[in-house]
Amino acid sequence: MPHLRLLPLALLLAACVPSTALQTTPTTPSTLPTLSGPTLLAAGDIARCGLPGAARTAALIGRALHDDPDATVAALGDLAYETGSAAEFRDCYAPTWGAFLNRTRPVPGNHEYATRGAAPYYAYFGARAGDPVRGYYSYDLGSWHVIALNSNCDAVGGCRAGSAQEQWLRADLRAHPGACTLAYWHHPLFSSGWHGNNPAVRDLYRALDDAHAEIVLNGHDHHYERFAPQNHDGQPRADGVRQFVVGTGGGGLYGLRAVQPNSAARYGAGYGVLKLTLGNGAYAWQYLPEDGQTWTDAGTAPCVP
Repeated sequence: MPHLRLLPLALLLAACVPSTALQTTPTTPSTLPTLSGPTLLAAGDIARCGLPGAARTAALIGRALHDDPDATVAALGDLAYETGSAAEFRDCYAPTWGAFLNRTRPVPGNHEYATRGAAPYYAYFGARAGDPVRGYYSYDLGSWHVIALNSNCDAVGGCRAGSAQEQWLRADLRAHPGACTLAYWHHPLFSSGWHGNNPAVRDLYRALDDAHAEIVLNGHDHHYERFAPQNHDGQPRADGVRQFVVGTGGGGLYGLRAVQPNSAARYGAGYGVLKLTLGNGAYAWQYLPEDGQTWTDAGTAPCVP
């Protein structure tokens, strides 16, 4: 049976930050161009026994999959709290997001690696999680190339330039030069949240920036945030990468510490899921809030030339 766990001190302290500090007026045009293409539904920091959040976001995904049964679910790490154990995947994750197992392409978070080698995570997702020695892989969605990376750098031989993962990433990007590109992993390079920026992943972001990738998705900090396009050093650039933090999957909500440059929209008063439509040469994003909440964020953009 699911069981209640004590929340970590950092989460309790973060919860004391007023939620209004996380709300900005979203960019939501009155009319959005209609795009057709594959749907990607993304969130991280998901299932904690004793909290209702994972069930709430699972309801959003269930409705989206009813409308588009071929949609892909990107689970952005920290999927089963606290330690990613087999029991927590069984009791906390499986009853909610487990309903979409055959549509899910996950990446591991730091909580998965709280159990040696993240073994229960790789056992639960099987081949969908990639090689358990690496935890990174890529796949195609329509005209888009999608890359799932492992930001638990110490567990996979590093994330720096010259590491096995960074070299693999650059080779994978060279092999798909004409595609619009999206990548996701757990720890964000840029974040205004409790954990803040994670410079350990800068060289992964740099490789994507060098290849003119469009989108990076992350979790780890438990709020939603959209950044304006920027390069790996945080300099605004029209043809830079647009990063989203989507740590609103259900495992608790955090406050802000310091708003980072180029942060364009932030929200943390409720759970939700990011919906991306990956069209030919363009994409659309929409934040889907949990039932009872109305805040949203939506827009469209062309792929980087």
